[in-house]
Amino acid sequence: LTGRGYGESQLVNNCGCEPTNNSSCSEDQHQANRRSEFIITKM
Repeated sequence: LTGRGYGESQLVNNCGCEPTNNSSCSEDQHQANRRSEFIITKM
C-alpha cells in the first residue's frame, strides 16, 4: 500500500483551499479536494 499527498498541486476541481481563496465553490466541491489516495502495489 502506497499513499501520497499532493496538497493543492493536483486538485480534482478548480476549488483551492478556502482560507486563501475567494471562490464561490460549494462545500462539496472543497471536500472533493480534501482526500487521501492509496495505491495497492502488491497483493
